[in-house]
Amino acid sequence: MPIDDTSRVSFHTQQVGDVEVFYREAGRQDAPVLLLLHGFPSASHMFRDLMPLLADRYRLIAPDLPGFGNTKAPPRGQFDYTFENLYKVIESFTEALGLASYSMYVFDYGAPVGFRLAAANPHKVSAIISQNGNAYLEGFSDQWGQWQTYWREPTAANRQACRGSLSPQTIRDWQYGTGADPSKLSPDGYTLDIAYMARPGAEEIQLDLILDYRSNVAAYPRFHAYFRKHQPPLLAVWGKHDPAFIPPGAQAYRKDLPKADVHLLDAGHFALETHAPEIARYIGEFLSRTFKASA
Repeated sequence: MPIDDTSRVSFHTQQVGDVEVFYREAGRQDAPVLLLLHGFPSASHMFRDLMPLLADRYRLIAPDLPGFGNTKAPPRGQFDYTFENLYKVIESFTEALGLASYSMYVFDYGAPVGFRLAAANPHKVSAIISQNGNAYLEGFSDQWGQWQTYWREPTAANRQACRGSLSPQTIRDWQYGTGADPSKLSPDGYTLDIAYMARPGAEEIQLDLILDYRSNVAAYPRFHAYFRKHQPPLLAVWGKHDPAFIPPGAQAYRKDLPKADVHLLDAGHFALETHAPEIARYIGEFLSRTFKASA
């Protein structure tokens, strides 16, 4: 009996300047592209359950951002770990792969990277899926105090105060565990993220990005202007128990995108860890409608 390789995930690298981008891919080469952009402190492995569920219809491409996962980038001092530079690497990555048109799935840190990409290349972006990917002040919970203090006063003491965000306990219990059904939450995801964070130099890179997260908030008006002008089809599918990005952030998309499709799940921040089949269904229905409407 022949084996259908469509849903099989393969693993590759693509050189982009000084950065060797690691990425996962699944689906037919001629299928519509869905670019998957991960968040903090994760990597493309967060899409391991989603990709096989959509690979019969789409070409899925999930890169690891510089400073994350298996992408190899220069150390601090030779490469500035800012969201602007992460976006530039991903933009060059899409160009190196010859991606002329794509939809994007953005999560957490992947959202400001993806929205920079979309604002600079609006003609290439067919649709956006935001899974707990914030673009509005309404989306911030009351748990951002230490980070916001560091943004206002980037002192050594305030940097040190943010280090707790990188601890194994915070990754496991707060980021992954909050609002998630323990019986559905595999330890694989957070265990790998904790291992990535323990690598030499990883914490300092992440603290640089925590400071630079303020640049994303400053860019929100630019993202909103892109939404209003180009009206990209958008699906917001949100874990409603996320301790960092709360449901009003999902609903806020409708301010600039009145036709945005918004769904709240009984899940936490890393909603794919517990709700990949539900999210895959929402994505499939949304993209099917979107592509039919544009045909």
